[in-house]
Amino acid sequence: MREISVPANFTIDPDASTVDVVFDAARTDPQSVRVKRLVGQDWKPVTTKQYADEILGVAKGLIAQGVQPGDRVALVSSTRYEWPVIDFAIWAVGAVTVPVYETSSSGQIDWILQDSDAVLLIIEGPKQAAEVAELNGKLHNVKRVLQIDAAEGEQGAVAALTAEGAGVTEEQVHAGRAGVKAADLATLIYTSGTTGRPKGCELMHSNLMSEAEAILASPFGEAIRGGSNVMFLPLAHVLARAVNIACFKGGAVVGHFNDTKNLVPQFAIFKPTLILSVPRVFEKVYASAQQSAVDGGKGKIFDAAAQTAIEYSESLDKGGPGLVLKVKHAVFDKLVYGKLKAALGGNCKVAISGGAPLGARLGHFFRGVGVTVMEGYGLTESTAAITVNVEGAQKIGTVGRPLAGQGAKIAEDGEILLQGSVVFRGYWRNEEATKAALEDGWFHTGDLGSIDEDGFLSITGRKKELIVTAGGKNVSPAGLEDALRGNPLISQAMVIGDAQPFIAALITIDPEAFPQWKSANGKPASASVADLREDPDLKAEIDRAVAVANDTVSKAEAIKKVRILPEDFSEETGEMTPTMKVKRNVVTQKYADDIAEIYAK
Repeated sequence: MREISVPANFTIDPDASTVDVVFDAARTDPQSVRVKRLVGQDWKPVTTKQYADEILGVAKGLIAQGVQPGDRVALVSSTRYEWPVIDFAIWAVGAVTVPVYETSSSGQIDWILQDSDAVLLIIEGPKQAAEVAELNGKLHNVKRVLQIDAAEGEQGAVAALTAEGAGVTEEQVHAGRAGVKAADLATLIYTSGTTGRPKGCELMHSNLMSEAEAILASPFGEAIRGGSNVMFLPLAHVLARAVNIACFKGGAVVGHFNDTKNLVPQFAIFKPTLILSVPRVFEKVYASAQQSAVDGGKGKIFDAAAQTAIEYSESLDKGGPGLVLKVKHAVFDKLVYGKLKAALGGNCKVAISGGAPLGARLGHFFRGVGVTVMEGYGLTESTAAITVNVEGAQKIGTVGRPLAGQGAKIAEDGEILLQGSVVFRGYWRNEEATKAALEDGWFHTGDLGSIDEDGFLSITGRKKELIVTAGGKNVSPAGLEDALRGNPLISQAMVIGDAQPFIAALITIDPEAFPQWKSANGKPASASVADLREDPDLKAEIDRAVAVANDTVSKAEAIKKVRILPEDFSEETGEMTPTMKVKRNVVTQKYADDIAEIYAK
């Protein structure tokens, strides 16, 4: 199969906009609670009426500031209660939100402010203020900077805007809101930029509303309606934002939280029915559980339980488990699986993984445990997910079928093309890039993939990342890299070999798993990765991971050599994007000597 499209089972009102979901709920169900706010250690309920009033107050302040329909407002903040309040308020006045990751450097902020022509900049706190200060007042078209966490002697952004808008009437806001249409620009989201400068993706209100409707129309709607969700992914990422809108429309209670290191206790409090995350978080949950078992002298029990979970999940696709497997699974459910489910709150019906590929082994592990992780596929340009696995239609290792109203097809060269109501309208002020990306209504993703006989899409790699060895062999690095990252000790992997005689890989060690590994293998606690990168035991562990990865490819595509790098990749050191994608060009330049050693004769 080369093409699949799913008809829409919803309609978008051309006179509606994304913010209507809040004011409609406040009018029809004013006392319902769809948001909770973290105050100290407690989650305080916020009714839809209170929420709409707060958004209305900020919208009045934006009008008082002179923000006009179509103006761009930049928002630099982590995920927190105020983020969607400000976002909805911007939409209420017909303006355009320009989200910026809170970890962005001054140079990145500078480019986005310049390219978007933002008139107002709202930042989170001192860290972002320091980055803005490095611009030395050169803020392009920005008239004012507001800070969510109040600076000394000043009001916070929400309070300041609310106070300044006291003279603006509700009627003024609602009159302006009525003029915002589905076809109007809602947000400019700048792509991560693994190469070159980020491009602004133009998403309309109809794109965001279509994504929310498609999510609710899918089996995910059941987990959302009347459910709960702790939103911890960056709201600057389109997936988190789209699901946040879907949750509000579906009546789920959402809490916003940005301290991922202390996330597990919040799961216990919130007991989410839906967990939205990226593969790295699921990898960490697995690695942490495994290491805890090893530290407690129960490593072999965990390994047996993990293998049983994987076999149990695999059997579900092959007619179901036999009696012996059922018994083993039941035993481990009491000993191991129950604790893992409890760590996620004990009430999770479904988890969604996006942003990067989830390894098949990890997918089978979680399904076998009893927490099905549904993998999907999408880009900023497709307003997040456009295909997804769902209950009753899941194939682990694929990214599912298209959501309602969307389509996918495979071009002659293997590139994935997308079409539908969630596909963006173009790149901001970049006609050349828009023409290259959109052709005859189809968006050229740059990703490579295939569609099976049942309509399930699989991702095989990136068109631009395709490696061509000196022998002429085409190798997609994505599958090998995913398999390598499945080892708890490996944080990141980058497969190399373009124009070289064989395939190799650069490996970084997980800083959280490394101390436990050193302890278990009799290494000095003070030893760094740089100290042990030639250690026989460490190399043997990595070689085992390479062997597992090589089992997934032909001999010509197999990794022949590995280089352990002294430091992990990170956004701060420049090797990773905010969405945790490796900047291959940066790594290639930074570790040119290591690469040269791999291929030295």
